[in-house]
Amino acid sequence: MSVKSLRSIATRDVLPCFFFRSLTSSSPSSEKPSATPPNRPRALPQPTLLAEHVYTQDHIELRETYQKLIQKEIEPYVDEWEAKGIFPAHELFKKLGSAGFLGISKPSQYGGLGLSYSFEIAAAEELGKCSCGAIPMAIGVQSDMATPALASFGSDYVKDNFLAPSISGDLVACIGISEQDGGSDVANITSYAKKKDGHYYITGLIVVHTCSSEQDVDNEWHPGRLDVYVSEHGWGGGHASAPEQVSHLCPPQLGRDSQGQEIDKLGMDSSDTAQIYFDNVKVPQENLIGEEGLGFVYQMLQFQEERMWGVASMVEVLSRLVRDTAEYTRERKAFGRALLHNQYIHFRLAELETEVEMLRSALYRCVGLYEQGYDVTKLASMVKLKAGRLAREVADSCLQFWGGMGYSRETHVNRAFRDLRLLSIGAGADEVMLQIICKYMGTLPAPQKNK
Repeated sequence: MSVKSLRSIATRDVLPCFFFRSLTSSSPSSEKPSATPPNRPRALPQPTLLAEHVYTQDHIELRETYQKLIQKEIEPYVDEWEAKGIFPAHELFKKLGSAGFLGISKPSQYGGLGLSYSFEIAAAEELGKCSCGAIPMAIGVQSDMATPALASFGSDYVKDNFLAPSISGDLVACIGISEQDGGSDVANITSYAKKKDGHYYITGLIVVHTCSSEQDVDNEWHPGRLDVYVSEHGWGGGHASAPEQVSHLCPPQLGRDSQGQEIDKLGMDSSDTAQIYFDNVKVPQENLIGEEGLGFVYQMLQFQEERMWGVASMVEVLSRLVRDTAEYTRERKAFGRALLHNQYIHFRLAELETEVEMLRSALYRCVGLYEQGYDVTKLASMVKLKAGRLAREVADSCLQFWGGMGYSRETHVNRAFRDLRLLSIGAGADEVMLQIICKYMGTLPAPQKNK
């Protein structure tokens, strides 16, 4: 076929994906004639999840099994739980734990499945098909935010008493790493612990994220399993002014020496967040995770998994938003024709779909490198930064195309608009991601020394 003919094919208005290998030579005469004539382009099959380099058939089967559980135990109750502002965490997590989904990459000796981290990402993507962000986030805290340090650095006692019950769903985990005045500045938390008579005594005001409380009939505050980060006071000197003064502890179930005040949030309605004041809360020293003074290091290490998981759980949400908006604008008529027929709308949706798929590819690349043992701090920060910004862009654009219905709380696009805003804040704000990227680029200015 001539170059002119090839150019003719390449410049058609609508060009599907073609297989051009047969264009350079004719099929041997011994071959049986095919439905496609020789020297004619043949359409390629559309890619599937199995075609992605990070996924195998085992990943696909895990996703299919998980989706069946999600459709049975979560999806039918989402609206009810969102309206109540809380979901039955102990009941749901026990079902997830029994099915193995709270310890996918955790050691089998403590009840985990012992699989590679890519299986956690596969599960996170499947959770993204839920009709809200709150419950997937709570599950992610249990499996990928409150337990990695326990699995990697916890003593046998900590693993037996906190990790194993968290994997089985007998304990519901939440994590306290933020303070009202500190936000992402983990190294400079002011909540502290004194060391005395074989115990730590914690004092401070900590924001506890996700599943922070369970209300009993007497309305007392009863958390599940809580991980907190505290500065050293009484064994290392003063409040934390450096990362090496931060430690990671597992307090026992809290009682009247702690007070919880629930926070009314913009989104993530069914996952409660509370501000907890610790008043000399007594914690056995054996509840320390790893070594004293290494809490900051442990958190920085597990942040990479947390960020990848967070992005994975949002990719399907963004993809669904674009699909649902395309369908809604196809059905909705204005000025005598479907909204989707306006060039700006279908072009804009095409741009958003492109961005979502580029984000997915970047995530898969990050996961693949992480599984090979590479430092993905820079890439994970880039993926997290892009995801947070793209989430705002997709949600805002799609809500606009829904018009007045998009402003109604009863629509999925409205809930997603509110839930997705957290992605640029949680697990390190966008500005922190930019700082990390600049550090790896060598463009971050050195801190000024006090005169």
